[in-house]
Amino acid sequence: MIALGKKFSAMAPPMHVWIGAGGVRLAGDSWGDPGAPMVILLHGGGQTRHAWKDTGEHLAASGYYSVAWDARGHGDSEWAADGHYGPDAMMEDLKRIIAAHADTRPTLVGASMGGITSLLAIGEGHVDAAALIMVDVASKIEMEGAIKIRNFMNQKPEGFASLEEAADAISRYQPHRKRPKSLDGLAKNLRRQKDGSYRWHWDPRFLVDVPDIAELNRRFAACARAVTQPILIVRGGLSDILSEEGVREFLEICPHAELVNVSGAGHMIVGDRNDVFGAAAIEFLSRVVPPKSRRS
Repeated sequence: MIALGKKFSAMAPPMHVWIGAGGVRLAGDSWGDPGAPMVILLHGGGQTRHAWKDTGEHLAASGYYSVAWDARGHGDSEWAADGHYGPDAMMEDLKRIIAAHADTRPTLVGASMGGITSLLAIGEGHVDAAALIMVDVASKIEMEGAIKIRNFMNQKPEGFASLEEAADAISRYQPHRKRPKSLDGLAKNLRRQKDGSYRWHWDPRFLVDVPDIAELNRRFAACARAVTQPILIVRGGLSDILSEEGVREFLEICPHAELVNVSGAGHMIVGDRNDVFGAAAIEFLSRVVPPKSRRS
């Protein structure tokens, strides 16, 4: 395993370790009764399983069993020896997580990269899911927003000199989000290097194995036509990744899909407005995949 740098002591160890494609060890957490309907939470690029903690606990309290893990090359999961981090590798990991939970037909909830993985997995027939919630991604990714994310993730490859410098970079990328008074939350996203600098937790090769956006959009459109499961699209009102036009196109292709628009939220909806997102997800799931206690 490639050295990742030193973690901050405040970070809780993962509850589970699953084996993904190619033997990559995937660190994960879960919440709720394993016998309840399963909801799989897939984070976005550059995030970790910790982005889903509040949502996972909310789902558990509502009668679901939720599972989240650090994608390969992220957080506490191993870096891929072959450097493969594209959507097909992520789908193979997803299949192995599902296989580790016997006799389950999960709901997939995917944010950004996780939404890409989820739509392709269902639409191309790799996964049999009960329902799908896509967070700020649909059948068309806006190139301008994708470039903005890539530029943010590519800055300071040598590392930040301090936590404050890293926080400044985040504030410039997300000016709509109020800067937290405490920087403790950055512990989930940074690693302390031997020279004292702070680097993001992800494998830098993650930014090299990037799929072609135009080809992805073609695959998305085909998947949107193929998916028959209930679908909820949750869009950030300030998003530059999923435009209003992109939503309209998806709903034309997949007319049974539902839409929730979250005002005041950017691409990272779960972080910007977790309360609104959680309420929308629970309301949708309670109708299409109700917890056992509410089934007749």
